[in-house]
Formats: sequence, C-alpha cells, structure tokens
Amino acid sequence: MKLLEYQAKDFFLRAGIPVPREKLVLSPKEASDVAKEIGLPCVLKAQVGVGGRGKAGGVKVAKTAEEVATHSKAILGMEIKGEKVERLLCSEAIDIAKEFYTSVTTDRANRSLVMMVSPAGGVDIEQVASETPQRILKLQIDPLLGLQSYQTRRAAMFLSDDKEVRKQIISILNKLYRMYEANDLSLAEINPLVLTRKNKVIALDAKVILDDNALFRHPEFETYRILSADEEIEQEAKSKGLSYIKLSGKVGCIVNGAGLAMATMDLIKRFGGEPANFLDVGGSSSPEKMLAAIDYVTRDQNVCSIFVNIFGGITRCDDIARGLLESTKGSPLKVPVVVRLTGTNEDEARSLLEGTPFVPAADMADGARKAIAAARDN
Repeated sequence: MKLLEYQAKDFFLRAGIPVPREKLVLSPKEASDVAKEIGLPCVLKAQVGVGGRGKAGGVKVAKTAEEVATHSKAILGMEIKGEKVERLLCSEAIDIAKEFYTSVTTDRANRSLVMMVSPAGGVDIEQVASETPQRILKLQIDPLLGLQSYQTRRAAMFLSDDKEVRKQIISILNKLYRMYEANDLSLAEINPLVLTRKNKVIALDAKVILDDNALFRHPEFETYRILSADEEIEQEAKSKGLSYIKLSGKVGCIVNGAGLAMATMDLIKRFGGEPANFLDVGGSSSPEKMLAAIDYVTRDQNVCSIFVNIFGGITRCDDIARGLLESTKGSPLKVPVVVRLTGTNEDEARSLLEGTPFVPAADMADGARKAIAAARDN
C-alpha cells in the first residue's frame, strides 16, 4: 500500500523525524485558512499516488493570499497521470540550502535491508543511479544485527562536512530505520531531505510503502487505504473471486491460474503485443465468473481484443464457454475474442462455441498471435 505524502508524514511525526509545519486541506477555503495559520509564503502540494506532480503543475508556491486562492482552485480537481487531485497539502515554505536523498528498503538480491543516501536530493534516484552512480552510497544492513552506528556515521560523512549537520542526519537516519522496521515497511524514503539556511535538517517530502503481506500485524493501517478508480475495480473484482490488475496494453487477458496468466502475458509481449491486464478467474470457474471477467476487461476503453486462455483441470471448459455465450446475450461484444480451451470437457466447449463470433485458437501461441493481430486491426 503506497501512502500519500501527508499520510507518510504522519509516520515521520510519530517517529520524531522533523517535517515542515503543514496541514491537509480539501478546499480553497481551507487552504486560505491554513495559509493564514502557518504564514506566507506557503507551498500547495497535490496529494496523488503518482510521480511528476511538480512538472504537471501540482506543486505551487503562494506568496500572497490571492495566490493561495488561485493556486488551490487550479490544483484541486486537476488530473495528474489520470489521477484526480482531491487533497492538497498546505506547507510552510522552507529556505533550502542543500538537498539530500535517503531511504531504507529491502534488497532481495542480497537478502538484507539497504540504506541509500545521496547528496543529489530532489532528483529521481533512478536518474542519479544511471548518470552519476558514484553519488549514491549503499549500506547493506543485516536484518538480525540492525543498523549500526558506524554505518550512520559513514552515511552522514558522505552527505556533509559539517559536524552539526552530521549529528542531525545521524539522528534522522536512525529514526527512519526504526520506523521502517517497526512498521514492516517496503520503503521509507525522504527526497529531498533538506538543510535549511538556519542549519536545520528537515524531511521536506516523504514516501512510505506498507508491505501488504504484513498488514495482518497492523490492522490499523487499513485506515490509510485510499483506492484509486483502478484499485476500486480491482477490489470489486476480488469480491467476486477474480484476481484483476489493470495494465496499459491493448490485448485483454482472461486466464485460469496465476502462473498461466503470467505466461500468457509474457507470450503476448514476445510476439509484439502489450497485455491490457492480468486476470485470473481461479481454479473453479462458473459461467457467472466468466461473465464478470468479460465485464471487467471490457470496462477498459484501451482493450482492442481479448485472449481467453483456459487450461481445464478443476476448471471445466464448458463452464467457460457458457459464460462467454452468456456475455453476448444482451449485446454483442465490441472487440474480437480469441479463445483457447483445452482440458476438461474441451470437446463440449468447442461445440458450444462453434458458429459463434468467438475466434478459436489451436494453442497458446496461436491464440496470442491472433489476439495481437485482432487488436491491431480493431
């Protein structure tokens, strides 16, 4: 679960990490009231779960009350990478002298935790890694021993020559690590961590990702969940026994079994197509589940064809076929559907679909090629 900035700052405050004076607002009126409270100039920051909000106009500095009203009206309601801005963080403006980057995450390759710091703050860490990798210091943390004092000293020395600044950085790094460990996080990131003109180190931005696999230990974290439109559809599909994740391609996928679903998407990409979704109907599929699967896939306006790839073990191919036929009773599908059915009751399923608009496929490769060609032609 990826938190919004204001939610992540809540974790920071409880951990004792210094942040600017700021408050969440939901309307221009609230923004004006908070701006009076914290003082001008202030910064208005769109609260969305995607990056690039600054370039999209979602972060504005307001120097006057009139600018607060103008900027808040412009940001609230705007869309950033398809996500509508409904929340705004009104923050005090900070006089920045230097910007740093720091984070704690899991290094699966080395089976350890890793702390990363860089004097190149305010920039995507991926960009720094590709262009100037020497400006990143990575410290491997043994999960049994935890973060060691020599490691925080080394990190602080990598970032600053000032002894007073180093002390502040060491304190923040220790708190960031303890926060990460105590809350079972996947990522705790400060970018930028800034040094002010008054020689104070403050977390200007915050990024926190909760590990969904550990939420059973932290049921209170469910209150942080804010679903996007796509996530609402995914949760709705889950309630009907479907595993659905929207992607960005044009070939819709309806498959039984997560492994086969991944293999299907890989095959589509191998033959030059792009999958529009991951959708696993599960091991036992009733016609009703198939009907629901078609509904969720066709809600995506980018879908130009659908590849139904079923290997019938527990799943009965005739149930899948009946669900497909049921989906076209009210109105015909607007996109071509390629169907590969093999396994339990496959002969009966093929008989049911014979003479229908559904395009039969001999095998996975044949089905993937036909679905990609149909998407290009549609």
